[in-house]
Amino acid sequence: MLTIDEARGRVTIRRPDGGEEVLAMDSPEAFSAVSGAWLRCGWDVKYVYGFTWMGRPIIQLPEDMIRIQEVLWSLAPDVVIETGVAHGGSLVFYAGLMAAMGKGRVIGVDIEIRPHNRSAIESHPMAGRIALVEGSSIDPETRAAVHRQIKPGETVLVILDSNHSRDHVARELELYAPLVSPGSYIVACDGIMAQVVGAPRTQADWTWNNPLTAIDEFLASHQEFRQEEPCFAFNEGAVRERVTYWPKSFLRRIGGAS
Repeated sequence: MLTIDEARGRVTIRRPDGGEEVLAMDSPEAFSAVSGAWLRCGWDVKYVYGFTWMGRPIIQLPEDMIRIQEVLWSLAPDVVIETGVAHGGSLVFYAGLMAAMGKGRVIGVDIEIRPHNRSAIESHPMAGRIALVEGSSIDPETRAAVHRQIKPGETVLVILDSNHSRDHVARELELYAPLVSPGSYIVACDGIMAQVVGAPRTQADWTWNNPLTAIDEFLASHQEFRQEEPCFAFNEGAVRERVTYWPKSFLRRIGGAS
């Protein structure tokens, strides 16, 4: 149990065994504890379902978008591949960044792109930098359709944000990791599933049936990748860890094929 005492500037964590830890509110440890509770509360009330980007719903935690923006600015990829389109807000977000950088495009993949979403994406001012591929992301034909749009020598970053089950993410990692350029990333989103079991809209098997399990299994057999936090260039505060729905999500390619 977490108790926040603003008047005294402290956070108290009471453990199931009866012990407790008192943290100064101005400490990174207190921030981490409060942030964990905030993430769970935000999940329960569907906090991330309340934002748009340039007119399109974007079902993402705002900090995750700011952080991936930093990565894209630093890496300046030619292509971002995103599995999972939904309303298209994140595709528009990435395309807008690329427009600002003066290079790059986005390929969005989804098993079903609903007509009203397709129409809105294809008529959006950023449409010229967005290509849509409809089909299951783990279908070899879908993957081949994506691959055909990548030119030799292009820098590629991949974001996996479709079906978040262990098996699906594991298959996506196998199929799309070879497209990632050395030094770039494949990002497996929504590992927070492992943290929110018991909350509304969760399943009991999320303790293992989640992207983090798929990541661990993938890294065990792919030495050309490692789990590595990007280097975020600016931080004058005391917080060193992301407040995120995407824990341990960034897998960086450090070599060629294994």
